[in-house]
Formats: sequence, C-alpha cells, structure tokens
Amino acid sequence: MLISDELRRKILADRSLGAGNVVHRLPEYGRSLDEQVLWLDGTWQSPAGDYPEVLTLGDLHEVVETYAGFYRQAGVRAKDAVAIVSTSITDFAINLMALTSLGAVASLVSAHMPAEVRREYIRRQQVTGIMTREPWHKGLLTHVDDDPAPKFVAMQSDITPAHRAHLPAKFPFRHTRVDPILISHSSGTTGIPKSAYHTHETLFHGALSRLSDGQDCSIRKRLLALPGHHVSAMSNTLLGLLLGAPVVHYTDPSGKAVLDGIEKHRPVIVFGFTHTFAEMAAEDLTDRDLSCVAAYYASGDAAHKVHIQKLLAKGRSPYTGRDLKQHIMPGAIFIDMFGSTEMGYVLFDYVHRIGGENVGRCIGRPMRFAEAVALSEDGEVLPPGEVGRLGVRSKSLTPGFWNDNVRWHQQWLGGYFLTGDLVYRDPGNTFYHLDRTSDAIRSKDGWVFSAYTEELLLSEYAEIHDVTVVGLADEGVRFGWEDEGVAETYALVTLAADAASPEDPTAWINAALAKHGLPEVAGAVIVSDDKIPVGITGKVLKRIVREQAGALVEGCR
Repeated sequence: MLISDELRRKILADRSLGAGNVVHRLPEYGRSLDEQVLWLDGTWQSPAGDYPEVLTLGDLHEVVETYAGFYRQAGVRAKDAVAIVSTSITDFAINLMALTSLGAVASLVSAHMPAEVRREYIRRQQVTGIMTREPWHKGLLTHVDDDPAPKFVAMQSDITPAHRAHLPAKFPFRHTRVDPILISHSSGTTGIPKSAYHTHETLFHGALSRLSDGQDCSIRKRLLALPGHHVSAMSNTLLGLLLGAPVVHYTDPSGKAVLDGIEKHRPVIVFGFTHTFAEMAAEDLTDRDLSCVAAYYASGDAAHKVHIQKLLAKGRSPYTGRDLKQHIMPGAIFIDMFGSTEMGYVLFDYVHRIGGENVGRCIGRPMRFAEAVALSEDGEVLPPGEVGRLGVRSKSLTPGFWNDNVRWHQQWLGGYFLTGDLVYRDPGNTFYHLDRTSDAIRSKDGWVFSAYTEELLLSEYAEIHDVTVVGLADEGVRFGWEDEGVAETYALVTLAADAASPEDPTAWINAALAKHGLPEVAGAVIVSDDKIPVGITGKVLKRIVREQAGALVEGCR
C-alpha cells in the first residue's frame, strides 16, 4: 500500500513544508482530525494525567498546543534551545513538535547518558530550559548553578490542560528552511557526544527527496523501536505522520520486547538499531508469529548479516512478478541503512533477502540526493579498491555542532564531511564499510579492521553469538588509523546459548583468520554478554572495552 499520487503531489508542491511543521500542515492535505495516527507504549503521560494507547490527529494537535502554551508561559521564544531529558520516544516527539511550533529548538538528550557526561553536554549548549520527568529531575536541578542558568528545570507532570490558553497570537511559527529545530547527540563512543543540530530543511531533505523519486512511500503500519533521542526516531515519526502511515512508538529496544511488540501491534515495517535485531535473532523464534512483517529497517552502523538471517526466514514480502503484478513471497527483507546523527537521513541502504548472497559489510550505493567518496589522508578522492575515510556531501547534512564550531570544522577534509568511518568502493560505486577510524588497529602484521574481522568470524562459526575485536598496547601508545603506534589484537567472544566452548579459543579464532589471510590475534577469550559495555544507542563502546580488556585477556597474554 502506497501513498496516493494526488497526496504525493500535494506534499511535494508544499514549499512551506519541513520537519518543523509537519503536524500543522496535515489538515491542509485533507486529513481528518479524527484519524488515529500514533500508537503509544505506556511511557507517556498526557497533561490530563492518563496514559492513552493511541492518539488521533486532533489529540496530537491539542497536546502539542498544550505543551507549547507551557513553554511560552515559561519564557521560551524562537531560536531558544530546550533540553528534553528522557528515554521515551513519545516524550521526545511531543516536545519536539511543541517547541518547533514556537520556532524553538528541542535538544534531545538520552537519560541513559552517564550523569557527569550529561551535565557537561547540556551545560555547553546554554539551554533556555530543561524538561524531564522522574527520576532524573532532582539530578538536573544542579543546572541552576550554570552560567547562564536555564530559566526552568521542569517536569512534564507540570504541564496541565490549562496551559493551552497561553499560546502566542501568531501560532504556529513560520519556518524558513535554515531555521534550527532539533539537536541530537551522537552515541558518545569516543567521549562527550557531539551535538549535531538540524534545520527545517535538513531533517526532511532526504525523506522528501526519496518521496519525489517514488520511494519510501509506504503507508503500512510501522513500529519504531529506535532510540528516542536519535534523529532517525524523530524523522521516521514525522514521515509516518506525513504519509498517513500508522506509527507505533516502542521505547524498549530489547529483542524480546520488540518481538512482543510485533505480536501485539502487527506492524508491516519494523525500525530499529542493529543491536535490537541481533537480540531478536538470538531469541527462540520457533513459536513467534512474525508473519505480519515485510521489512526490517536497521539504522546506524552496518549490520552483521549472520545476526539477521533468522529474521529473514520469518514474515513475507511483496514483489513484482514478470506479469507486472504484486505477489507475496515467503520471508521478510532486511534493509541495512547506513547513516549517522550528522547525516540527518541515511545516505546508503543495502537490501538483504532470504537466500541472498552474503556480501560482508556492504552498505550499498549513495542515495541520489547524496555524494560519497573514500578520501586519502590529504583529502584526495581515492580510486576503487583503496581504503580511506568516508566523506559525504548532502543537503541533509547537519549545518554544524551546537556551540562547538571548532569541533565541526575539524571534521571536514577536501570539501567533504568525515563520518569517522573507513570504507572502500568497487568500480560500480558500491561501498563497503570496514571500521570506525578510532577502532582500526595497526598491528605488526598489518591493519586489523575490527568490524570487518568480527563479520568474518561471525560468518565462519555458527557457535559465535557475538565477538568484539580490540587492540591493546602499552600505556600512552596510540594505534588507530591516525596514529603510528602498534598494538596486539584480541578477540572477546560470546558463544551461542547451546555452543560448547572451544578447548583453545585463540587457536580456534586464528584458524578462521588464517584461512582468509588476515592477521592473527594475540589471544581470544570466551566472555559473557555483560562483559561488553554498550553505549546509549546500543553500540559497543570499544573505547571502554579497551580499558577493561587487559583484565579479561590476562590469561592469554
């Protein structure tokens, strides 16, 4: 089921439309205020004090106006930034729509961020106010000592239906394409998260470009199990509302919870980060009914295909036959979408199908609205087959980091924005992801690309549930892509539940690496899942793993 051509034309002809005013433009397209548009997971409490299961478009308008009235009374004006600290995807979405309706900027902050990091991250933004809920409110009150101090540190329970009366005379705000609307932080895998901001145009440029090409036009029900603070959660919420596709918010991204959510809500499309799908695949799927799912969309880093093969066998997906008619084939598809907070919209995608070729670390070709290259260290565009830094250009790209120009300019090379990834491309301009620049390991036997090595080991041994490859060196020795130091490589292996531990893990791992001509590891150890620290978006924190790995591998050093 796709959006009608008539509605698609209306949307594309609407020059005022952008990410900052979606909810206010919908009635202009003939959408009924009685239409149910957003299904909730019980993590959001309305100003009336209840926990609704679904919101109509009329409900959504009322709630947005009520929140906006609160912010207006609290002194928020256009271009002011307000930090939203929560874990609920609905909290973030409602506050974003309310603040943008005033021309203000919503800074989405995961409450999972370590308290001391979160304090510094918010302080740097010099926000006008902070909105949160229990149990984080008390800790956030320390910001009243900031200079300048925020005007308020409030809880959502402070917002009541009466605040709707405080809307400004001119409402909603009329955006230009360059007006900032949202600040979203990176995963913080390398320290204090970057605060990429997006505008009325950048956050929706990719979606509207795809819509103009007749792609991403599905109006089928979608479940969003994405980190609520992430741009992908907000852009997909707004896109679903725009298309008229039922949107299900799902705050708990754990594999079991999302499986439960699929069986309850029966979505056709499921969005999540790669770790969610890995956890889903690790569950016993024998009695799980996933027949409603046609497609899984993974945002963030490239997925390991071995983690999602079990999911491909479930569900069913449409295809166009030689008779030019729609048919249904067994098995879902898995769309690996490669992007980042800064990109505003995924810039690559690669489709995995049941029985399809396993092309390790392939992220596909750049989308039509973007340009991508592999760059040398002096900013030259590299030819096919040579490994370099991934550089991108797109109108969807963030215009900068909020209050952090130095960091922003340091992330450019040769006229391209550096994503922090290492890639190569083939002659057909298909790109392959090897590693993050910070995670690549210079060893005595040559470069070890940790993500690529992990992919190979997962595909070699069915007994491996997950594996993390890290480098260890003497204190003070830096050995990443940008550094000259040399390190030893170690593999931390988590086995599948029913797998027997190998007698010699190091020899077992090195047998697979030698088979493919890759540098061997200095040691390998079997560890449990809880020994591998992950960040606020579920990514493995290799910076922290390196700090802890010494004790874990002590027996094989």
